[in-house]
Amino acid sequence: MPEGTKNMFSFWSSKSFECPNVSNGLKTCYKKILRPLEEYYLYDQFYSSGLEESDFNSKPIVLLIGQYSTGKTSLVRYLLGEDFPGIRIGPEPTTEKFNIIMKGSDERIIPGNALVMDPKMPFRSLESFGNSFLNRLQKSLAKSPILNSVSVVDTPGILSGQKQNNDRGYDFTKVLQWFASRVDRILIMFDAHKLDISDDLRDTIVALKDYDDKIRILLNKCDSVESQELMRVYGALMWSLGKVFNTPEVVRVYIGSFWDHPLKSTINRQLFEKEEED
Repeated sequence: MPEGTKNMFSFWSSKSFECPNVSNGLKTCYKKILRPLEEYYLYDQFYSSGLEESDFNSKPIVLLIGQYSTGKTSLVRYLLGEDFPGIRIGPEPTTEKFNIIMKGSDERIIPGNALVMDPKMPFRSLESFGNSFLNRLQKSLAKSPILNSVSVVDTPGILSGQKQNNDRGYDFTKVLQWFASRVDRILIMFDAHKLDISDDLRDTIVALKDYDDKIRILLNKCDSVESQELMRVYGALMWSLGKVFNTPEVVRVYIGSFWDHPLKSTINRQLFEKEEED
């Protein structure tokens, strides 16, 4: 063992190690054991930066991913029960920024350049993606009660072809990987009327394969199709997902209509309600 690391493990033999809860215990172990090892071996220079205090204290985060106009932003409004600063909804690609929706005493938008400088937020290492990305990053503060226990990241719709990375000015896939490694749940949304999985969406899902335990699939806008059509749509989506997810387990797909408008067709209302309960 290198001379500089011998004293790092003396913490294990300490009988005074006590913590009021698991969260504080993990934080203490990281600060006293793992962080010194990361600094000694220059871990941040070849893999990723170390964890900050805010990484341990932040609320659970949900990441929304999908092609454009699949209902990601509408789902956020549905969950919050109200509009939030910076909301834009439409059939065209409307969400052009990574929008982090968090709890705030007043409703306002904080630009990405200011967000990454806040030591209380777990987003400081996003600075490494450059100004082009920071100009496409913002935090929206809202008063919805649900934000007391969870935060949401709304992402731009996944485009096709070279537009995905070249026109954005930053590596979209690597940014998603950064968020995926830190969030608690990843929701991939599909439109019941647009089931095709583009090459870019497929590449994105493959890039997130290390976090497949966090991924859940949502089939949205199902209230606009009849029961027989819904069965065919569900089967077609499962067939397409089977070619992307190389796992022996069946991918769980939740179906429904995730927005705050009345259902266009109530024939499947009971099914949608049971899906929400799951």
